[in-house]
Amino acid sequence: MQAVTDFLLPIVQTINAYLSDYILIFLLVGVGLFYSIRTRFVQVRCFGEGMKRVFGGLSLKGGKQHGGLSSFQALATAIAAQVGTGNIVGACGAILIGGPGAIFWMWIIAFFGMATIYAEATLAQETKIVGADGSVLGGPVYYIRKAFNNKFGKFLAVFFAIAITLALGFMGSMVQSNSIAEATNTAFHIPTWVVGLILAALCAFIFIGGIQRIASVAEKIVPIMAVVYLLIGIVILGINFTKIPETFGMIFKYAFVPQAIIGGAFGAAIKAAISQGVKRGLFSNEAGMGSTPHAHAQAKVEKPHDQGVVAMIGVFIDTFVVLTITALVVISTLYAGNGPLADGTAEGITKANMMQTAVGTAFGNSALGNILIAICLTFFAFTTIISWNFFGKQNVQYLFGKKAKVATVVYSVLAIAFIFLGSLFPNDLVWELADMFNNIMVIPNVLALFALSGIVVAAVKAGKKKKAAKVAETNQVSDQE
Repeated sequence: MQAVTDFLLPIVQTINAYLSDYILIFLLVGVGLFYSIRTRFVQVRCFGEGMKRVFGGLSLKGGKQHGGLSSFQALATAIAAQVGTGNIVGACGAILIGGPGAIFWMWIIAFFGMATIYAEATLAQETKIVGADGSVLGGPVYYIRKAFNNKFGKFLAVFFAIAITLALGFMGSMVQSNSIAEATNTAFHIPTWVVGLILAALCAFIFIGGIQRIASVAEKIVPIMAVVYLLIGIVILGINFTKIPETFGMIFKYAFVPQAIIGGAFGAAIKAAISQGVKRGLFSNEAGMGSTPHAHAQAKVEKPHDQGVVAMIGVFIDTFVVLTITALVVISTLYAGNGPLADGTAEGITKANMMQTAVGTAFGNSALGNILIAICLTFFAFTTIISWNFFGKQNVQYLFGKKAKVATVVYSVLAIAFIFLGSLFPNDLVWELADMFNNIMVIPNVLALFALSGIVVAAVKAGKKKKAAKVAETNQVSDQE
């Protein structure tokens, strides 16, 4: 195992350095800025509408939809994919390598990413295929083909489908199972391979049930796990309330002068802060990556715009709420007030145990910190695995067409094997492999987003007209009364 790691790790790290430090930054910021301008900042203008659609009629009992999902089930499935190890281990890794300022760049990516994911969800709705039995096929492969209706488009769609199957169905699931195994081993001293076996068995049961079972699990677990994690974070921030101003100050200060805490020359330090923010921001909220459109395509809504505004709230919850809680807890506990990482280094603290260390330090009980974060991380990563498996399966169906039934069975068996293997592989190699395939799948997805901006802008206008018509109708009824 170590020989394989020693051979692969430097190769994958080199590829990722070029992708995340150069190509990814320009693509993600570029498409987010492009759609923010083209939609006149839909993430600001329609934010309230999105919140009302998500929380206005919140229910944890969406029920079976007989083809497709309710809007909330689709969002819960998307958030299940978004809120995973990226919000805990990924955020901690970004802070550890790029300094507290990396969080600022994550916020920037997420703000523009809200416009990007609006476009992704809208296009997924516009191009989805509904079968005679009510089953839905949708996602980037379908809007990539619409954007480029030629051999180049066919190549891009196949390229994306292969990349996402490897990225999420296999490598991404390894990251999640690896993080669960590491955290539970630290907290409960359970051998990682035992955790891997249990996790593989649970996932196999859910995979067999298809999208309806995945949505049913997601809509119940996601709200509960988010509330529990946020409550833990809020309690710790209450303990550290005197350090909160300093914490925010460090995030903004080290976003522009990261060398003051991570060392090295200014150029290398600022590149590390920005690239970590972009790379981990992508892994966390997935805007621009082309993963969550598979869930949003399943939603049964009146207009594509309706699911687009809901999708934006997913990115907001993922980054500006959950990930920010992680960052504030870690920075206020370990960096602010002469904490153990005040000078940027501390022996024994890694991205895998950083949040556990912070929670244990805040409560004055390391065992309690290990247990609480292990439980939260397990639920976060578990729901991510089951959502990602569905996303991969949608692309296997696209790739194999009439032979998809057999192919999806083989895919699920391989996915279960990778979940188990993830509990055994070294942490760094698993993360680097997942990053590489995540980065690669961004390219064809973003190219299609640029090409189809006219459809997205039309959807925004149609959504605003519908809202104006409803307001006028409500006012008319009020006047008559």
